[in-house]
Amino acid sequence: MNVYDSTRMLDILKPLGYLAVHAQDDADLLILNTCHIREKAAEKVYSELGLVRQLKQAKARRGGHMIVAVAGCVAQAEGAEVLRRASFVDLVFGPQSYHLLPELIGRALRRPGGGVLATDFPVEAKFDHLPEPSAQQGVTAFLTIQEGCDKFCSFCVVPYTRGAEYSRPVAQVLTEARRAVASGIREITLLGQNVNAYHGEGPDGGPCGLGGLVRQLACLPGLGRIRYTTSHPRDVDDELIAAHRDVPELMPYIHLPVQSGSDRILAAMNRRHTADAYRRIIERLRLARPDLALSSDFIVGFPGESDEDFQATLDLVGEIGFAQAYSFKYSQRPGTPAASAAGQVPERVKSDRLAALQLALDKQKRQFNEACIGKILTVLLEKPGRHDGQMVGRSPYLQSVHVATAAERIGEIVPALISEASANSLSGSLVEAVGT
Repeated sequence: MNVYDSTRMLDILKPLGYLAVHAQDDADLLILNTCHIREKAAEKVYSELGLVRQLKQAKARRGGHMIVAVAGCVAQAEGAEVLRRASFVDLVFGPQSYHLLPELIGRALRRPGGGVLATDFPVEAKFDHLPEPSAQQGVTAFLTIQEGCDKFCSFCVVPYTRGAEYSRPVAQVLTEARRAVASGIREITLLGQNVNAYHGEGPDGGPCGLGGLVRQLACLPGLGRIRYTTSHPRDVDDELIAAHRDVPELMPYIHLPVQSGSDRILAAMNRRHTADAYRRIIERLRLARPDLALSSDFIVGFPGESDEDFQATLDLVGEIGFAQAYSFKYSQRPGTPAASAAGQVPERVKSDRLAALQLALDKQKRQFNEACIGKILTVLLEKPGRHDGQMVGRSPYLQSVHVATAAERIGEIVPALISEASANSLSGSLVEAVGT
C-alpha cells in the first residue's frame, strides 16, 4: 500500500514542478513513507532520518534547500515524537492526508524550521481529491480499493494509523483499472488493510463486495490477471469463494493471515475466528478451486502463549500446508491492548519458536516449489533476467519463473514447462519451445 501511496504522491507533486530523482542528495523534497506495523520498521525510520539530516545539511552548504517530510503510519502514530526527535523535519503527515500535499508544502515553505504536523483524519475521502494517475510502467500494478480496519486485533496499530474501514466506489476503481490496462498493465493486485471487507458503492447504489468487484474487473479487455491482499478470515464470504470458482482471471493464490493455531491465543488477539473456522474456510476455498495455494501470516510469542499454544500453530501449519508465509516475533506496539498485557514472552523463547516455525514453513515452501516440476504453469513475463535471452515472470502462485525467450514478449502470459525449482524461484521452457 505504501508503494501505491508513493506513486499517487508523485502524481500530486508533478503539477507543482516536482519530478522523481534517483539520488537522495539531489532532492529538493525528500519524503519517507513509513510503516508502523512492527517496532523494527518504526525504529528504522529514526535511523534513516539521521542520514537524511546529513543530506539536508550538505545541501544547505551548497546553497540549496531540502524539505524533509515523514509520511505514512509512523507519522500518523508518532507525529509529535518525530518532530521532537528530528527537529529538522519540515513536514509530518499521515496516510489519509497526502492529498493535501500542495497546501502542506506551502505551509512548510512559509514557516521553515516550524515543523508542520497533519495527522488528523480528514472528513473527506482522499481518493476523491487525487488527480488522475499517471501512465503505469511495467505490466503489473497495485490498486488500493479499501483502507482502514474495524477489527481491532489487540496487537495491531492499523485502526489507529489508517482509521476506520473505507471502500472506494466501484466506478472509481474501474476507472483507475481501465487507465492502468490502457497503459499496458496485464495484472492488477487489489489492495486493502482488510481487502475482503470491501463494500464499495456499486452501479445500482447498493454495496458491492470483493467478489462482485472481481467479476466486473475480469470483464476489462486486456486485463489478464487479478490478485488481492490482505484478507481477514471473517470476511471470506460465499460471493468471494464463488469468484475463485468462476473467474479464471482471479489467481488461485490467497494470502489469508491466521496468526495462530491456538483458539486461546486467537481470542486474546481478538481475531474473532477459531482455528477450526479457519480450517473450514480453507476447505471451502479448495473445494471451489482445487489448484488453490495459500499464504499466511503468523505471530509467535504473543503474550500468554504457552508451549501448547505454539504447538497448536505448528499442528495447523502441518495440516493445511502453505506455499508461502510470513512469520514474526510478537512486537509490542504502543497504544494497543496487547502491549500492556500480562504474560509477555521472553525474547529468547520468541526466537526459538520463530526458528522452529520458519523451519516448518520453509520446508513447505520448498516442497510446493518442487511439486511444480513437470507441470505447465502460465507465466506473465515481466522483465529481463540476469542472463542474455532470459526473461523473468510470475506464475499464478507468485513464484518467479525464469525462461529463455525474447524481450519483446514482456507482457505476454505464456505457458511454461517447469524443469527446476529452488527455494525462491522456478525455471522452465516455453511450451512451444519444447514441442509439448
